[in-house]
Amino acid sequence: MHAHALPLVQSAALTLVLLSQRRQVVHGSQDSDGEREDSPAARARQQLEALLNKTMRIRMTDGRTLVGCFLCTDRDCNVILGSAQEFLKPSDSFSAGEPRVLGLAMVPGHHIVSIEVQRESLAGPPYL
Repeated sequence: MHAHALPLVQSAALTLVLLSQRRQVVHGSQDSDGEREDSPAARARQQLEALLNKTMRIRMTDGRTLVGCFLCTDRDCNVILGSAQEFLKPSDSFSAGEPRVLGLAMVPGHHIVSIEVQRESLAGPPYL
C-alpha cells in the first residue's frame, strides 16, 4: 500500500476555521455556499472535498492505527471513517497482524497524530 502523507489535521483545522469565517459578506463571484470561488476558504474546501471517499490511515496518540474511507470532518478536526479497521501497536500481545473490523468510526481530532492518504494505483484496480 503506497501512501502519501498529508498534513490533513492542520489543513482540516485551517479549512474549518476559514469556513466558519465565511459568514462575512463577500462581494464578487461566489459559489453556491456564498464563498468567493478564488478565496482561501473555497480552495481549502475543494482540497478537503477531493479527499472524500479516499482510503486513509490515521495514527492515534495511543499507538493504534485506523484505516478506512474518509467520510467527513468537523470544525474540531474529528474524522469519520467508513469501513474502518483498527490495527494495534506492535508491542501489544494481541497484535498478530489481524485487524479488528470497526465499520463506521469517529476519531477525535485531539487523538490524531498523523493522517496518510492512499495513492490510487494507475495500473491496478482501485483499493476501495
